[in-house]
Amino acid sequence: MTLHDLSFEQLANRLAAEGLSRSHGLPLFKALHQDLETTPRCREDFPPPLRRWLKSRGGPELQPPELVKETASEDGWTRKSLLRLSDGGEVEAVLMGFPGRFTACLSTQVGCAMGCVFCATGQMGFRRHLSAGEIVAQAHHIERRVRRSHGERIRNLVMMGMGEPLHNFDATLQALEILTDTRGLNIGPLRVTISTVGHVPGIRKLAHHPRRFNLAVSLHGTTDEERQALVPVNRRWPLAELMDACREYTELRKQRVFMAWTLIRGVNDHSDDARRLAGLLEGMDVHVNLIPLNPTEEFAGEAPEWRRVIAFQKILKEAGLPNTVRQRRGIDVAAGCGQLRTRGG
Repeated sequence: MTLHDLSFEQLANRLAAEGLSRSHGLPLFKALHQDLETTPRCREDFPPPLRRWLKSRGGPELQPPELVKETASEDGWTRKSLLRLSDGGEVEAVLMGFPGRFTACLSTQVGCAMGCVFCATGQMGFRRHLSAGEIVAQAHHIERRVRRSHGERIRNLVMMGMGEPLHNFDATLQALEILTDTRGLNIGPLRVTISTVGHVPGIRKLAHHPRRFNLAVSLHGTTDEERQALVPVNRRWPLAELMDACREYTELRKQRVFMAWTLIRGVNDHSDDARRLAGLLEGMDVHVNLIPLNPTEEFAGEAPEWRRVIAFQKILKEAGLPNTVRQRRGIDVAAGCGQLRTRGG
């Protein structure tokens, strides 16, 4: 475990356990998570006991992931970074720029165990979980990029990169505790979205978590047969069980859930699909994000024609179901939803 894996309280306790003052935790935490250009061992402004402790540890700070490749989209706002971890595993993280704000899309696993048929990461298979520090390191990488290029900072986090965040629940939530700490990057919890393909135990656990993050659930089908053809994990947690977990979440949290619906031509883009979706979600506090399918090598499906997307959206609106057609970003560099994958690791 590295210092970057530790929350502020854990870091202060660690220092106290090794004979240092807990008060040294604040300058060290700020150095780890605010000053991203200088390693803590090089900080001459630290109290002498803390400097000696850091030097005696032989470099306790997390080794930043190696930037293997950075690819910029023609849209001018999206950049994808391929990062190599200390064990050789690789993940991708994405910077998405919007007028007035920057969003970091972070990975939580090398690969993914969920196996969604239209998702490039899902077709990689599962390699391993990321540690909290490895998730934090991706945010630091993107934060440095934003500071250097734009003089700005990250405003939003979406846990929508490689992997199923709720399958790696503890590390994901530990990373978010660190990234939302006011003494660190200070990203507001309600500016964080955790995406899940329908990991029911994780949704129920998140419903009782003290921090209030946004939840996005990948739905894609209104019947078990239809959904499990796209999302194999539906066999383990069928649609009825998933809907019960989402209702529990909204009731306990008094918080809206975002439902993602990837529109695939001839599969789930019909008017009947839209009407069934409206019926399935009737009475729930949800917002539907419609996402025309992004292309991947592994899946032969295509996005619907734009007129079918609009027709689908119109049916939902007429049923009183709030919805948005998600703006497609970074498709040309395979940085869009469902397109992330790596060859190594």
